[in-house]
Order: sequence, then C-alpha cells, then structure tokens
Amino acid sequence: MKINIITLGCSKNTVDSENLAGALKAQGHKVYFDRQQADCDTVIVNTCGFIGDAKEESINTVLEQVAVKLHGRKKRRIIVCGCLVERYKDDLAKEIPEVDAWYGVHEWNEIAQSLKATPDFNFQLSTFSSPRPLSTPGHYAYLKIAEGCNRSCSYCAIPLIRGTHHSLPIDDLVAEAKALVSKGVKELLVISQDTTWYGLDLYHRRALGELLDRLATESGAPWIRLHYTYPSSFPDDAIDAIARHPNICKYIDIPLQHINSRILSSMQRGIDREGTLQLLEKFRARIPGVSIRTTLIVGYPGETESEFQELCDFVRSARFDRMGCFAYSPEEGTAAYSLGDTVPDDEKQRRVSELMAIQEQISLEKNQARIGRIFRCIVDRIEDQHLVARTEYDSPEVDDEVLIRQTKGGIRPGDFVDVRIVDAMENDLVGELAG
Repeated sequence: MKINIITLGCSKNTVDSENLAGALKAQGHKVYFDRQQADCDTVIVNTCGFIGDAKEESINTVLEQVAVKLHGRKKRRIIVCGCLVERYKDDLAKEIPEVDAWYGVHEWNEIAQSLKATPDFNFQLSTFSSPRPLSTPGHYAYLKIAEGCNRSCSYCAIPLIRGTHHSLPIDDLVAEAKALVSKGVKELLVISQDTTWYGLDLYHRRALGELLDRLATESGAPWIRLHYTYPSSFPDDAIDAIARHPNICKYIDIPLQHINSRILSSMQRGIDREGTLQLLEKFRARIPGVSIRTTLIVGYPGETESEFQELCDFVRSARFDRMGCFAYSPEEGTAAYSLGDTVPDDEKQRRVSELMAIQEQISLEKNQARIGRIFRCIVDRIEDQHLVARTEYDSPEVDDEVLIRQTKGGIRPGDFVDVRIVDAMENDLVGELAG
C-alpha cells in the first residue's frame, strides 16, 4: 500500500510517526510524510490534543482528509490516532463517521496490525525495532529519551494522555544515536515530555547528565541539542555536561510559564520566582554564552494585570534569546480547569501581543550585537539562491535562521559553514560566507 502519515503537534509525535513508518516500510508498504500527497491508499493523521488551537488544527486536518476521501476518484482509508483521539475518541467517532479507524497513543501495534504489518513494538516507550525513516531533513533528527510525564502542572493534560514517565535505557539511546549519525544525521535534538526527569524511574536517580556525556563522547554527532527541560530540580551534572562538551550546543530550552510566585504555586510548578531567577543565573554563570529559550503562559485563571506586568518586567530583565508565548487554554481533567477561565479571550490575546512585542525588541538587539561576528552554522536548505542556515544557538523550526547569499557551489543541506553576520532583523540574521 501507499500510506501517507500526517503529523501534527510536537516533536514527540514526529518520532512516533517515524517509528510507525519504520514498521510499515519493513512490511513492504510505501510510506510518505506529505500533507499534499494525493495518490495513496491510506492516510494516517497523528493528532495533537494539548491546547485549544492544536485540537482545532487536528480536527480541521481530519475534515480536510474526509473531504478528499468523499470527492476523490480513488477509495481511501482514513486512520486517526494520537493525543486528540486518546482524549475524545468516542465523541470524535460519533461526529466524524467517515473516519475508518481511531487509535489512541498506546495503540500503535493495533495500527500496524490493521495494515498487515507485524512490528516488534513497546507500547509505553513508543519505539519500534525497525529502523525509522526520518520526516525531518536528513541532517537532523529527534532523539526521544522517554515517554509520559510524572509532573502535575495544573494546566497540562499530557499526563492524562501519555501516562507516567518511562525512560529508555542509556545504552539503547546511544545505539540509536549512533545509527542516526551513521545515516548522515549531524544534529541530535534530545526530547521527551520532561528531559530533566530522565532516569528516575529506571536508575532511581536523575541521569540526564550521564546520558549527555555518553551521547557527546560516543554518538559521533557534531551537534547535540537539549529540549523540554523543567526548572524544578534541574540536574547540575546536565549543566556541567553542556558546558564541558564542545559538540553539545550551548542551548537550553526551558519552559518557565510564569514568574509570579502565586501563579507558579497555582500552576504546581514546584518553583517560585526566586528559584527561577537563581536557576537562570546559574545557567549563565556556568555555561558562558548560553542561549536560553523559554515559553510563557498568559491569561492563567486569576492572573491580574499587576501579575501580568510583573511577567513583562521579568522578560525585559531576563532578556531571553528566544521566547514563545501562549494564551491559557482550559483543559478538562486538569487541576486548573476547576478555577474557570477568568481572563477574556481578547484580553489574553492583548497580553500575548504585548509580551511578544517586548521580546521582539530584545531579539532585535541581541541579533544586532552579532553583526560582524563569525559563527559556525549548519545549512538547513537552499531557497532562491540563498543558503538558509542556523547557528548553534537556534533550534530548527522554532528559532532564528541565517540567510546567506550563495557565492559558491557544492554546499548542501547538512554542511557546516563559517558565516560572518552582516545584518540583523527581529527573527533572522543575514550573513556571508567567511573565508
């Protein structure tokens, strides 16, 4: 069969889809990762159910595929799986009967069996034994080190969807990393729901630092990048590993969500304002030149204008290198759901806009400070006679890019080049090949 997999949501979903594709390809199926792919027998939509906007996108994508099925000349099967299905399977099945099958986040084996594939699959850890094809460009790949989450953040439905935290063994992860590098991967992006929890279930201790040490010394990856960390009880040895190894990018992705201590307590984040400030100071003192990405939530139930302005002042003083901001989305089954949705939607959007305007100015100033400097960059793609690349301080798809006018041939995606920055904007840099 020709099977098209459409993946929505986070990078953890991306790995799940790639693992499923590996099992299907092992049975002789042709698998695509192309939303526009029309010539296929089966479409699998791997959905996101995290917040309201993501749920809406997932439903709209399913409806798009239903429309193609109903008006197409070729009979097509639609399978919908993932986080949204885990939460709302019965309701979805009633509302969209044109979908042929619905599967939750722990039913990958059932999907494979329904398509006459027979994978060796571990339900909780979402990993097939079959090599996974990459839906990302071939020079970078996500390395998922655990499944599920043991945190109890009041606004988050992920533990309800994915279950408790389960770490993959270090030896297995190192072997997977080596296999990815052997296929041409230059950048490993370490992910899970909470990478700082890694190892507590398997080794009865936080083992992220040890994992990073082994990936740095054994995988052969030129770049290793850490995502989805958690501020409470951040492991010191992971900080040391980032600082010590030249092939670990000086980059930390750490969603802080807020700075006001009352809201952080209500969010059940396990850290207050002072602890957050101390952690940021520790990062910058022990990892010189570190780039810090964070995400914040505005409009949390009961957030006052004064508390929002405290958050604005925090962003001004913290001067994050990269930042995202989301409006609070009430999610059934979470602790915060009972607090109501007290901040009007238009006010939430005003706060998002105000906070992001502050960050855009900071980003512009930081980018302008890079003019004249030379950075080692990885080339992601070629567009309109320009190389599109990134520094080690920027992650793919979410952070800034470097636009380079191509002055010589032979450079391909995945190549490293030295680039002199000649101009800067809020969200991009302009450079020229150095040397």
